[in-house]
Amino acid sequence: MLLKELSSLASPLSEQQVSLLQQATAELSATQLAWVSGYLAGIGQNSGQLVPQAVAHAAAKLTILYASQTGNAKGVAEELLSAAQAKGINTELVNVADYKTKSLKTESHLLLVSSTNGEGEPPDDAIEFHEFLVSKKAPKLAQLKYGVLALGDSSYEFFCQTGKDFDERLAALGAERLCERVDCDVDYDKDAQAWTEQALAQVQQTLQSAPSSATANLAASTPSSRQYNKKTPYTAELLVSQKITGRDSAKDVRHVEIDLAESGLQYQAGDALGVWFENDPQLVEQILTRLALSADEEVTIDGQPLDLAQALTSKLEITQTSGAFVEAWASWSQSKKLQALVADKNKLREYAASQQVIDVLLEKKANVTAQQLVDGLRHLTPRLYSIASSQAEVEEEVHLTVGVVNYQQGEQQRFGGASGFFARAEEGAAVKVFVEHNDNFRLPSQPDTPVIMVGPGTGIAPFRAFLQQRDASDAEGKNWLFFGDQTFTQDFLYQTEWQGYLKSGLLTKLDVAFSRDQAEKIYVQDRLKENAAEVYQWLESGAHFYVCGDANRMAKDVHQALIEIIAEQGAKSPEQAEEYLKQLRSAKRYQKDVY
Repeated sequence: MLLKELSSLASPLSEQQVSLLQQATAELSATQLAWVSGYLAGIGQNSGQLVPQAVAHAAAKLTILYASQTGNAKGVAEELLSAAQAKGINTELVNVADYKTKSLKTESHLLLVSSTNGEGEPPDDAIEFHEFLVSKKAPKLAQLKYGVLALGDSSYEFFCQTGKDFDERLAALGAERLCERVDCDVDYDKDAQAWTEQALAQVQQTLQSAPSSATANLAASTPSSRQYNKKTPYTAELLVSQKITGRDSAKDVRHVEIDLAESGLQYQAGDALGVWFENDPQLVEQILTRLALSADEEVTIDGQPLDLAQALTSKLEITQTSGAFVEAWASWSQSKKLQALVADKNKLREYAASQQVIDVLLEKKANVTAQQLVDGLRHLTPRLYSIASSQAEVEEEVHLTVGVVNYQQGEQQRFGGASGFFARAEEGAAVKVFVEHNDNFRLPSQPDTPVIMVGPGTGIAPFRAFLQQRDASDAEGKNWLFFGDQTFTQDFLYQTEWQGYLKSGLLTKLDVAFSRDQAEKIYVQDRLKENAAEVYQWLESGAHFYVCGDANRMAKDVHQALIEIIAEQGAKSPEQAEEYLKQLRSAKRYQKDVY
């Protein structure tokens, strides 16, 4: 807009020069425009002479790459960008999916923030970068100084594996570490902040800062701190938490509606909603009783004083436990059972994944202070839910499909953290939320592109959003939905909506698999194979394929079914079928939102 106005204002540039300037800057990002601004200012101060100092000065740049599956690594990278800009460092932030790998050999300073997907696999947007880095095509990087921050979950065997891979491979290619890699668990804020400070201090020592004018422009382009996000969530109102499974269902699945009015929060089909929740007061009371601690005893978290009950209710993770806490309790209680688990990392990981904090405390008593308990527990982290609505349909609301975690542990009933909150919360309750954008799970940009959606159980959520969006935008592309659950009569989530979409023609095909309605269990992958010829025909016609739900079994079974379908229908070897899927994924035609 500014350049368009130049021709109508008094300017030292000719019309031809203005036209050339417009062409040169038309496709530049805000970061690139800021760099150019500072670079030109530096030239102007030297009477237009491209002196060697000015060229070296303009070339001084830090590149931040992020590889993110659910948005955590992206969020950390954005905070890293802001911190670098505040220090006057000329910085570029890039998703690894958009990064030109040939640029690696010209980089001087690189900071990489990476999450890990599933069992040690790279996030979807980092698969190609990961493959390139470990291949023979990767160049020697003796000129590069780098740092890696790895995000993960210690309950998984291959904790922070992708970050470890990147760190080890960059070093093997001759790059020099600016600082040691830090492996962050789910409660990563403190470690990420400490790494950021250390990494940027090292960058400043070895990288000349960019011109102040560029820094100012970059800072101006950063999002407003007033925006609602993970650290500053919006306090919304819970409108509906309605059970949508039958009376005799083995599951309790809730349709949740939340009011976003006046928040200004915007989301797209495929995004997730982050939910901060409060722990069950009854569970808090059980912990206090077990440890004979007073609810109003003062403790400190991150330098802030508060009473113990408040800390356990809203600041600490008590519906999940960690291997570190089990180790601490084994030491405090001298429980032989727990000490044996600690000696076997695999058994420790399995135990921690299936126990809540109260279950560990019940193993054997120990005398601990309130502050010891608080220091041993992880900070509460928000839960992410795939959004089950389109704003084109529901406007200032957001809908979720929540499976309530509810199981028997001995004689005690256990509930999940956020899902238990939704199960017991009354309509009108306050709930703190933020939108987590997911650019790795998006409808096709062309409305006439066909889509195949596989979403058993609560994995159906984003496809409700997809269909609402396609309905509202009058998209002409065909839509094929695969849904599965245990029983037709008790677990057919949103059945009347799908029937309505079939009647209207929005939903082209619907295939369902109810595993317990017959002697032989049938799953969504079986329905895919039954329709192998047509599935392959849709793929060959340009269809996008989406999977949402369980990562451990379902997503792997669906992937294997696709391999078999492509091999059989396309007369390909298993290796060629894998390559076919790899190409679909590279073209963003095979996308997964799994957990």
